[in-house]
Amino acid sequence: MTPVTLLFGPRASFLIFLTVGMIATAAAWYFVLSRVLIGSRGPAWLGAGFCAFAPAMVSHANGHPNIVSQFVVPLIIWRTLRLGEPGRWLRNGVLLALVIVWQAFLNLEILLMTAIGLGVIIAVLAVGRADLRSRARTFLAGLAVAAGVAGLLLAYPLYVQFFGPDAYSGLSRLIRGYSSDLASFVAYSRESLAGSARTAAGLAKNPTEENSFFGWALLVLVIALVWWLRRSIVVLALAALGLLFAVLSLGREVRFNNRGTGVPGPWAALENLPILHSVVPTRWALAITPIIGLLLAYGAERARELAGAHPAARGQIRFVTATVLTMALLPIVPTPLPVAHLDPVPSFVTSGAWRPYVAGGRSVVTLPLPDTTYAEPLRWSAATRLDMPLARGYFLGPDTRPNADPPKVALFGATPRPTSSFFATIRRTGAVPPITPQSRVRAVDDLRYWRAGVVILGPHEHEAALRRGMTELTGIQPVFTGGVWVWDVRSLTD
Repeated sequence: MTPVTLLFGPRASFLIFLTVGMIATAAAWYFVLSRVLIGSRGPAWLGAGFCAFAPAMVSHANGHPNIVSQFVVPLIIWRTLRLGEPGRWLRNGVLLALVIVWQAFLNLEILLMTAIGLGVIIAVLAVGRADLRSRARTFLAGLAVAAGVAGLLLAYPLYVQFFGPDAYSGLSRLIRGYSSDLASFVAYSRESLAGSARTAAGLAKNPTEENSFFGWALLVLVIALVWWLRRSIVVLALAALGLLFAVLSLGREVRFNNRGTGVPGPWAALENLPILHSVVPTRWALAITPIIGLLLAYGAERARELAGAHPAARGQIRFVTATVLTMALLPIVPTPLPVAHLDPVPSFVTSGAWRPYVAGGRSVVTLPLPDTTYAEPLRWSAATRLDMPLARGYFLGPDTRPNADPPKVALFGATPRPTSSFFATIRRTGAVPPITPQSRVRAVDDLRYWRAGVVILGPHEHEAALRRGMTELTGIQPVFTGGVWVWDVRSLTD
């Protein structure tokens, strides 16, 4: 996407990444379902459509294009199933390694869930089907090649991620508390036809994590499909895997209807383990989406076979199938994603008027400072192709504060400074906290820490309070120019 970003900007790049990623996910699932797993176009179309546009996927489309771009997952499944081909263990192992590396650079969390899911399914098939055990040696040889090649190609990137200078050790306890509410499995997400912000209120931590909102109609259908197809070991394995992911997604304590039950979840015993301590527990429910997609495809294929085997009842079978699928899937048809109007980037930014202030390695401090809930300054910097250096931002980095528990746990954004917290309070409340001589000293210290050359304030609902707070902290009167208030703080930070 780099050429698109450079030519047309990050918004165009984001929209193309998101749109093409979801389309490619549907296409990849259709390919694997129609050519490898089932062989029929109709059932494959149904399963692929669900895998790409289920409520959880639409929910993440609000902000996580790398999570909804799951087009490599079906390719990993396809290449894993080919490992048992006689005489082709080397070639198939290398091809599997390449798609694993591809997915690792898209999203490691999805890769982990895919690996666990495939491991469970293959273990069940190895136990339940004797014809597959004869291919075990070839399969294991190809798997060893895949592990070796992928490990070699990913060795340095993974070393930097887990042991590099900016590596972090697991997510904070707050984020690790993002779990699925038990009631959410029968609820409808806010981006579903039958859902709204009211139906989803309190059942998910935020609109992008509605991973388990399948709705009661679809849940009833899935249970019925598992019972109907219970003679298939693949269906039973998928059902067991889906149940496992659902239980893990409940987190350290089971919650029902936004209330703690006091019942500990199995995740409580796993959340502090290496690797797993970086998983957001509710996202285990996201892994249920392709499982349900596969069950829908297998169910539709079975209905198609019944219709073919009973010509006299073909019309009735098709009518019942279409009715059941409509009742279960119509309520979760996705609605258009919400959009927001973006104010024009101030001319102080677009004209380059900030450049003299950042000479000598200085930075621009914006009010409020950017973080996870206020990213407007990042858009301004993006408009300059990241030439405008900002203090703070939105990213994952280690918490280096002395009182961090545990040490170097992941922090969303830079470590808070007294002055960044001061203006975050104004942003939330609209009120200026008490200003003392000590807070003025800390403000100068923070400006020096950020190597600030200029402080700017653009349009904001609490603009007056933010302007008064900075003026009283620094004693510098701002100048309004280029659509922003400007404090030249170089005299304080020299």
